[in-house]
Amino acid sequence: MTTVSTKSGKVIKVVSREEEKNTLTVSDNEMDARAVEAVKAAIYKAKICKKPVAGYDKEKKAAYVEYANGERKYAE
Repeated sequence: MTTVSTKSGKVIKVVSREEEKNTLTVSDNEMDARAVEAVKAAIYKAKICKKPVAGYDKEKKAAYVEYANGERKYAE
């Protein structure tokens, strides 16, 4: 487990995938699953409404905005 300190002084514990089963409770896992589904639904809704969607290209290691016409603009 890794800890990260924010500018405001809060400490956040970051759990790796390997440590997940030993650290997270059933409630934590359920909350994570709900959060993932909420993000998927928000992206789907944005695409249906033809709004731009932000993403990350792992191959290029760069963030981008994808528009309804399929055009991607990468961050500089």
